[in-house]
Amino acid sequence: MSAAPSLGRILSSMHGDTSFILSTLLLISGCGIAMEQKTTFGKALSAPLVTMLISLCLANVGVMPFTSPAYGLINRILVPLAVPLFLFDSDIKRVVRDAGSLLMAFLVGAVSTVVGTLGALALVPLKSLGDQGWKVASALTARHIGGAINFVAVADTLSLDGGIVSAAIAADNVVVALYFAFLFYLATVGEGTRDNLNNESKANVSSTISDNALSEEIVIPDEKPLPITTSSIAYSLATASCLVTVGGWLTSAICPTLSSMVITSLLTVASATAFPSWFQSLRSSGTAIGILFLQLFFAASGAAGSLVLVLRQAPSLIAFSVLQLAIHFAVLMGLGRGVLRLKLNELYLASNANVGGPTTAAAMAQAKEWPTLVLPALLVGVLGYGTATAASLSLGPLLIQLAAR
Repeated sequence: MSAAPSLGRILSSMHGDTSFILSTLLLISGCGIAMEQKTTFGKALSAPLVTMLISLCLANVGVMPFTSPAYGLINRILVPLAVPLFLFDSDIKRVVRDAGSLLMAFLVGAVSTVVGTLGALALVPLKSLGDQGWKVASALTARHIGGAINFVAVADTLSLDGGIVSAAIAADNVVVALYFAFLFYLATVGEGTRDNLNNESKANVSSTISDNALSEEIVIPDEKPLPITTSSIAYSLATASCLVTVGGWLTSAICPTLSSMVITSLLTVASATAFPSWFQSLRSSGTAIGILFLQLFFAASGAAGSLVLVLRQAPSLIAFSVLQLAIHFAVLMGLGRGVLRLKLNELYLASNANVGGPTTAAAMAQAKEWPTLVLPALLVGVLGYGTATAASLSLGPLLIQLAAR
């Protein structure tokens, strides 16, 4: 008897072992984070994409199953918890107070993303994806207003197929990397008052961005990063669980057909604004736990996907992302610069915050020597986290109509 059939039978028998599946998903998630932090290849692809590619390959060679109760556990329990964990720093009062004119630029960018999505779907309707096409458009809208957590929340809410999630992330990462290079090329260096950010603050921001690219950890200049302790982890999970529970109750009472993640997001933002000291004390631990849950989602989505489907759908998804960001930039420049007369560098930075999130925007402000814009970039990026899920899901009916044309 050959070794190959024996190995196949062993793996098949382990597919029903939830402990084996969860252990494998955790190992893949950790591997994705480590590769992003320690290798040039991983940094270029990002931890979510590396994680999805590993699990995608393992599933397609038979090491992991395409379906498992463990995947459902992650989508049902961990993803809803990740949403409030990423929003502990979403104090709206602070955003309005400290973001300055960058807040207006960011809001224009969010509107531009919506217009970009509608225009791209009209031109590239993603008909090859069937009824999943408009869902991909909605998820990418969320990602280009907020960040990865918003993409995950929308994808999970709309039950987006794991293979299509993998293809969408892969295609969008390529386009976003090129778009960031374009923004860096356009932006000028050295505008702003260098004295407004001391050397220690610069070191904190730089360290966070370079060492935690996935985490999007929010380190505010002139604020000491809070340590992660056993109590902070416990309080973070308890707080997030309470918010998810109350969000579920409110959703059932107000609008049972709506995803509870929308209400949970809004509830978390309201709570973080009302009780900023408590939520800011949990920011570091909440982000760390949220990263792990987010990674587990990407690992499970990759395992549920088909490698053939990913390769087949990538070209149309790349075309969609290119059009979406091209229209986003054109509208941003036309409305933000042509009508509102906002500063060009602030528009470029706001676009970075829209498309990439708070730390990519802070990285750009740091690299371009705009010290007074580091804090506003972080704050508007967090605002994107808090609003992108609801905004993108509200586009659903319009996206369905466009995809059906």
